[in-house]
Amino acid sequence: MLRPRIIPCLLVHNGGLVKTVGFKDPKYVGDPINAVKIFNEKETDELMVLDIDATAKGRDPDFKMIADLAVECRMPLCYGGGVRTPEHAKRIIELGVEKVSVSSAAIEDPGLVTKIAGEVGRQSMVVTIDVRRRPTGYEVFTHNGQKATGISVEAMAKRAEELGAGELVINAIDDDGMMKGYDLDLARRIRGDLSIPMTYLGGAGKLEDIGRLFEACGVVGAAAGSLFVFKGPYRAVLINYPNPHKKDELVSSTLGDKRLIAR
Repeated sequence: MLRPRIIPCLLVHNGGLVKTVGFKDPKYVGDPINAVKIFNEKETDELMVLDIDATAKGRDPDFKMIADLAVECRMPLCYGGGVRTPEHAKRIIELGVEKVSVSSAAIEDPGLVTKIAGEVGRQSMVVTIDVRRRPTGYEVFTHNGQKATGISVEAMAKRAEELGAGELVINAIDDDGMMKGYDLDLARRIRGDLSIPMTYLGGAGKLEDIGRLFEACGVVGAAAGSLFVFKGPYRAVLINYPNPHKKDELVSSTLGDKRLIAR
């Protein structure tokens, strides 16, 4: 039975863990493996890792990094970045990752979604949709939010589900790193048209934002980046995650390893 999930999203850039604002200006916040170790201790529901270089640079997934993450990770893991073939997806799943996400490739080659779902199972096929607010609605963008597609988020969500996606991740570019709350209008709009699981990413700044998302949309995944790696008004690097026994309470861990201290 599905239940609401709270999901840290880790962005990897040049081999390090970073956080962006509006998909720009990546700030180094630490070592991905050490971050995974801390989230293990906090009994995280699920973890999402997105390599933001792979698609932008046209390179394959970093299978060595993925293997290292999968070995360390004790919660379900979703990986995205550079996945362009069913063989990529199969190899990633064989490394111990539970879900594989595609984004730009789902638009450039829609049949890839169907092929990957057939190769690794629909439950492991995730489509991530990066969207921006436009005067006429919400438009899908690719390549780290730099390339407009002219496709509405509603049309893309429907297409992805029809092609065989087992889950959608809606990533709000305008709200990335802003920590001012989720766009609940967008979340409701997509959730109401879907029959598959949805995860929403972009905008969470406090636990109340996650609660409002669950109230608005029911059983969804609430993903966040800044909320789980920054603390306080000066955005000090500090891993946070809700206490698994008191979900309305954040538990923080200092990042003792020097590689996890913001530069």
